[in-house]
Amino acid sequence: MQPEEHEQVALALETLIRETQATIARVEKHGLDASMPEDYQALLDILDSAIKQQREHTMGMLNKE
Repeated sequence: MQPEEHEQVALALETLIRETQATIARVEKHGLDASMPEDYQALLDILDSAIKQQREHTMGMLNKE
């Protein structure tokens, strides 16, 4: 992958991260984290995965090989 491609993916992941964080905040506000723990955990897993992927692509963007 070229650095520019890594950057595009990292930016798309940033959008996903922010949207997921907003969803998590709404879920917590309405107490759904307690009443729907499996769905809440799925959101946390999505967030964790997106952050890890974003880090990988950021490193790929910085490593101009």
